[in-house]
Amino acid sequence: MTRPPAWAWAPFALALGILVIPLAGLLATVSWSQIPELLARPTARDALGLSIRTCLASTVVVMLLGIPAAHILARSRAWWTPWARTLVTVPMVLPPVVAGMALLVTLGRRGLIGEKLDAFGLQIGFTTIAVVIAQVFVSLPFLIVALEGAIRASDRRLERAAALLGAGPTRTFLRVTLPTVLPAIASGTALAFARSLGEFGATITFAGSLQGVTRTVPLEIYLLRESDSELSMALAAILLGVAAVVVGISMRLQVRSSHD
Repeated sequence: MTRPPAWAWAPFALALGILVIPLAGLLATVSWSQIPELLARPTARDALGLSIRTCLASTVVVMLLGIPAAHILARSRAWWTPWARTLVTVPMVLPPVVAGMALLVTLGRRGLIGEKLDAFGLQIGFTTIAVVIAQVFVSLPFLIVALEGAIRASDRRLERAAALLGAGPTRTFLRVTLPTVLPAIASGTALAFARSLGEFGATITFAGSLQGVTRTVPLEIYLLRESDSELSMALAAILLGVAAVVVGISMRLQVRSSHD
C-alpha cells in the first residue's frame, strides 16, 4: 500500500478538526443527566414520534420508487438517460428552502397541481403528508445515486445467463440483480433515512410548523433554541447520535460491498 505524503497529514488534521470539534462542543454542552426528563415533555414526544413516523413512511416510498429508478438509469442507453440522471441529482445540491418553495408552488393550495386537488377537497400543503413528500423529495436521490452506481458496476453476465435460461426481466431483476446489490440498497436506504430525519428547510417551507402535525425534530430544535435551550440541545444530541449510527452502518456496508 502506498503511503500518503507527509504534508497531507496537516490538512487532514485541520479538516478533521473543523468537522469534529463543533460536534464535540455540542455533546459537551448537553445536560445528559436530564435527557430522560427533557424527552418526556409533550413537545419532545410529539416531535420525536412525528419524525419517526414520517421518516419510516418516506423511506418506504423512497425504496419503492428509487430501486426501480436506479435500475432503469443504470441499464438504459437511451438519449434521455444522462438528462434524467442530472435531474435526479439536482435535489442533492438544491438549497432545501428552494426545494420547499418548488413543492409549495406545485402542490400547495394555490399551486399548479394543488389548486386542482383542492377543488376535490384534497389539501397537501401544511399536513403530515406534506412532511413525507418533502422528505422523499430530498432523500430519494441518495438511494438512486448509490444504487445506480452499484448496478452499473455489477457483473451483467449473470443477468445474461438468467435471460438465456428463460428468466423474464422481472424475475431476473428480483432474483439476480437485487441480491448482488443488497449492500448498496441497504447503504442508500440508510443515507436516505438519515437525510429525511435531518430535513428542515423544505419541510418548514412546504409543510409549516404545527405541533403534532408537521413539526419534526429539526423544526422543534430551531424553535426551542432560545426559549428552551436544554431541550433543544437534548434533541440535537439525539439526532446526532442517530445520524452517526445510520451513517456508520452505511459506511460499513459500502466497505463490505467493495470487498465482495
